[in-house]
Amino acid sequence: MNAEEEATAAEWRLHVDPTRCIGSGICASAAPEHFGLVEGLSRPLAERVTPAGAVVDAADSCPMEAILVSDVESRRRIAPSP
Repeated sequence: MNAEEEATAAEWRLHVDPTRCIGSGICASAAPEHFGLVEGLSRPLAERVTPAGAVVDAADSCPMEAILVSDVESRRRIAPSP
């Protein structure tokens, strides 16, 4: 996503698939304001967030591709990169 697309996106939805998450903590390290570990698994701190590069980095860094970031309005997948 380029800066122009990020600026026009109003809100993103975060989802962590608990069946895929292995609790590596990479997402919580990459975006501590958006992800935390609960009982050994990643959880978004909020389901809806304003667009942030750290969220994309966290999703792209997940070794299990357990994090899905999508645009709330269009439902278009933002991350991980296809």
